[in-house]
Amino acid sequence: MAYEPQFTISTRLLSLVEGIAMLRERIQGAAVALSWIPALQKDTRTRNGHASTAIEGNPLTLEQVRALEEGRELAAADQRSSREVLNYFAGLRYVEKNARKKKIRHEDIFELHRLLADSVMDQGEAGRYRTIAVRVGRHVPAPAADVSSLMFELLEWWNTKSTELSPVLSSAILHYQFEHIHPFADGNGRTGRALGLWELYRRGFDSHHIFSVDEYYWEDRPGYYRALDAVRLAGEDVSGWLEYCAASTVRHAVCY
Repeated sequence: MAYEPQFTISTRLLSLVEGIAMLRERIQGAAVALSWIPALQKDTRTRNGHASTAIEGNPLTLEQVRALEEGRELAAADQRSSREVLNYFAGLRYVEKNARKKKIRHEDIFELHRLLADSVMDQGEAGRYRTIAVRVGRHVPAPAADVSSLMFELLEWWNTKSTELSPVLSSAILHYQFEHIHPFADGNGRTGRALGLWELYRRGFDSHHIFSVDEYYWEDRPGYYRALDAVRLAGEDVSGWLEYCAASTVRHAVCY
């Protein structure tokens, strides 16, 4: 049995998705032959690493994250903060390496989480689904005993029916449902956002790996969390979340 997301394609959402497709084509057409793509990819990786860890409370600045990405040591940073960032870079490299993987398995999710959460978890074990109950603000995710089956359903959807949707929508749905399940004891935010990127890469939406939508989420943290919470208030209808993510992608692409 596969997960079945609930949503309605509104006129606004359709317009946003169509606009994203046109912006993507313009960006890809303008960038494909330019020699500075590797430098832009490196900068995007740095911005993603900074934004996704900052959302979770990491205090390092963008320049400090850039220093770590370049292999420089930070004299005034605590080891955990640096480790979180270095872990995120390792997770992004894993996603990039497996960008075209046809079928994603539990083991792939475990490995990504292990890379992202190794030695920085407050509870639980990196690379293993949680065995404890957790709470995320007002949200109480499913019992630990249900996590494996819920993730099986989500992976079944991701590997099959997700391809019927625009990658912008399937990426947003994957991101939300992963956070809703909250399959690990810690590190779910970073992992869910990395999975969203993985879907964009896997579907060829960001073939040059130059989009940093996580940066927008970080800059709009209150709106980001409100959009996630609104899905639960709407009875798990992700329509509003899809519009939020699509609008975020448009704003990021325009800034680019």
